[in-house]
Amino acid sequence: MKIVTLIARILLGLAFLVFGLNGFLDFLKGPMPAGTAGQFASALAATHYMHCISGLEVIAAVLLLVNRYVPLGLVLLGPIIVNILFFHLFMAPSTIGPGLLVTLLWFVVFASVRHAFSGIFQARA
Repeated sequence: MKIVTLIARILLGLAFLVFGLNGFLDFLKGPMPAGTAGQFASALAATHYMHCISGLEVIAAVLLLVNRYVPLGLVLLGPIIVNILFFHLFMAPSTIGPGLLVTLLWFVVFASVRHAFSGIFQARA
């Protein structure tokens, strides 16, 4: 299981490092999605909101790749992954595959450090 976790952590880190850096350097050129998905993506780009998201992706990816503060990296990536899933679920369902893959990788890495999150899953009186 340690090897699976290691592979998942590295793949998750690399994926978000590449796509996070792409938010700044724009080296992965592709067509803009059509319809509402394109309008949403254009609004994120025009307001520079994507720079904030890309910055968080890069920070979290580096934390995962250097194997330091992995729970913090997962906390930073959690809301980003939820937004990726919602974007694809509601606006571009045919391209949801990569979002499902990073979700699966996130849960594999989370399972290996779940002890760090034990305090938030306890009910307090």
